[in-house]
Amino acid sequence: MQQPPRLPGVSGRASAWRRDRLAAAERGARECGDVWQLDPDVYVAATAGPCEAVLRRTTYEYATLPGTFRPMKRIDGSEPGPTERAHGHAARMRGLRPKAVAARIGEIAPDTARFAEHWPPDKEVAVLPRAQRVLADIGCRYLFSQDAHALQEAGARLAEAREGIINSWPLPGWVPTPARRFLAGQQAVFAQMLQSVIDRRRSTGRLGDDLLGQMLRPSSQYGLLPDAAITDSLTGLIVATAETPTRATGWLLLTLARHPQVADRVAEEAARTLPEDPHTITGAHLDALRYTQAYVREVLRWRPPNWLLARRATHPTELGGYRVEPGTTVLVCPYTAHRDPREHPAPDQFRPERWLDASGSLTTPGVFLPFSTGPRACEGTAMALAELTLLTAETARRYHLSEPAGPAPSHQVTTFGALTPAGLRLRATRR
Repeated sequence: MQQPPRLPGVSGRASAWRRDRLAAAERGARECGDVWQLDPDVYVAATAGPCEAVLRRTTYEYATLPGTFRPMKRIDGSEPGPTERAHGHAARMRGLRPKAVAARIGEIAPDTARFAEHWPPDKEVAVLPRAQRVLADIGCRYLFSQDAHALQEAGARLAEAREGIINSWPLPGWVPTPARRFLAGQQAVFAQMLQSVIDRRRSTGRLGDDLLGQMLRPSSQYGLLPDAAITDSLTGLIVATAETPTRATGWLLLTLARHPQVADRVAEEAARTLPEDPHTITGAHLDALRYTQAYVREVLRWRPPNWLLARRATHPTELGGYRVEPGTTVLVCPYTAHRDPREHPAPDQFRPERWLDASGSLTTPGVFLPFSTGPRACEGTAMALAELTLLTAETARRYHLSEPAGPAPSHQVTTFGALTPAGLRLRATRR
């Protein structure tokens, strides 16, 4: 089988890929089709079928690239193996599956209302820092409940250190850059603090009903998880609970400002559905926000923060009719997959209604990959969708949002690390 077509002009220092990765990705899908070649050992899965194929075959024919955080070590210096990691995943999912999230909506909702209530009216506000603080609060309490306060500052420094790695110049993994040394130090601090919480909970027998408590309980399948496996799992999770949802919040609120009729419909549904006291919001209220959920999905289709996912082939395989050799990096592109007209008719039109059937119930019209799919899909999908839906509804029912007046743009689109409306500023006027 031959190699996929090469897109001219995307390699080198002055390449189209370096200048505008979104435009180059769209051009690759348009001119080369389902799979195209960025470099001799880098392919791009550009449309729905190949994207889903790579993500669903991850751990079988493809592997994820090494993450930001170093694997945690046991006392004897060894690292959790694949079996322990799989058990850790299963333990996390006990607290993150949709039913578990729905049961804790009353803990999530008050902070989403607080985000809206504390927005200074008639002033330009930097959106992403405010969203990150609130989402980090929600995530930390969901994971650690009564111990959230003790771990939150360490988690925030860990997130800051990871952001420094993402925004630094890429160098080989063995180079001990200042950013990597800082990250390693913050990871060690967080691990030490989390271990003290684990030790106290185990010694008192009060394991807790939060996600950490779920992971501390033995399973009938695999028994008790080692502490290193728990810490290894939660190090990345405490950062992930705020990272992608923060970027998504920026796109959600910017889109409310740019589509006032859609915003009015979201506001009307929220006013009709949500009780005044956010502490009384339940999973049933969330389910009733059908149009708002459709709106969230359409924004995530249109502007998926995780717009490019990297996988590496571990076995000889085939993709889109082309041979893929072991060691080849395949970039999965949800951004262009979401614009595949075979999956989403009129993909360039912003239409939340595409996610609703004739009766107004939620449906899935085509591929939807903002949280990946397959064995390495985002574990916090249900929690993120709940947060984003409530935060959107609570904001829209209180305010009209608008971009700042004047020639300066309200934000800069960045694609390095994630698709982000960097520096986004919006103005809120009470309804």
